[in-house]
Amino acid sequence: MTIRNPVEWGWDQMRLAGLAARGRHIDGTEARRLTRPLPVRRIAAGDLGDALAKGLQDFAACRTDAMFVCVIYPLMGLVLARLASGYELVPLLFPLASGFALVGPFAAIGLYEMSRRREQGAEISWPDAFGALRARSIGAILALGFVLTAIFLLWIIAAWQIYAFTLGPQSPDSISRFASDVLTTGAGWAMIAAGVGVGFLFACLAFALSVVSFPLMLDRDATLGAAIGTSFRAIAANPGPMALWGLVVAGGLVLGSIPVLLGLIVVLPVFGHATWHLYRRLVP
Repeated sequence: MTIRNPVEWGWDQMRLAGLAARGRHIDGTEARRLTRPLPVRRIAAGDLGDALAKGLQDFAACRTDAMFVCVIYPLMGLVLARLASGYELVPLLFPLASGFALVGPFAAIGLYEMSRRREQGAEISWPDAFGALRARSIGAILALGFVLTAIFLLWIIAAWQIYAFTLGPQSPDSISRFASDVLTTGAGWAMIAAGVGVGFLFACLAFALSVVSFPLMLDRDATLGAAIGTSFRAIAANPGPMALWGLVVAGGLVLGSIPVLLGLIVVLPVFGHATWHLYRRLVP
């Protein structure tokens, strides 16, 4: 086997991504583009359990590689903790940490690719995550990633405004004082209620846009509208199971965030792989 230098490998990846963006297969043949939302299946709670079980199997098969892909999240947590040590960003520490879930579906694109390849019987390792660059819908994938990033930034702005109207606008004197104000004052509880309510709306929007969109665009040559439309259809056809899936993911992310996001090294790859298998259940 020939070991290629990083420059040559990177050039080939950009070339293949360019072919994909122009609507061609990797072999150069024309791709048939999906421009309308696809029909979806009805699923039950048992299908969610099956998707999670397969996600765990994928994680067990390549846990060190998947953990390597996801190690960036705990590192972000440490950076956030360091930034907040000056107290100016303390009010945004939780919104920043929780807001990463809004861009999580985009960040997990490499995990979907690893599950896709393993499903085909291929041996996988962490460099295979970059195979997502070859997706025929790479342009649409990046566009939706930009949309989720914009939603994340809007959430941070909204969170700061909520703090400013309740406990702010001055920065807290210390973390302990801030925690005391949040938990023992009416303004603090108002901030919690408003933050949870507004954050829930942002989370629902991101979830509806992306629950199957990224796996679909990775799997097929689909436009952004077709992918998002299919995602909306999946939720409309399965409101109960999809709401349950959202709660499971949210609960797992909360547990994985303790302490300092370290648990996300395991939680994120499991949910990332499971999302691919949920897509397979939903979209024929």
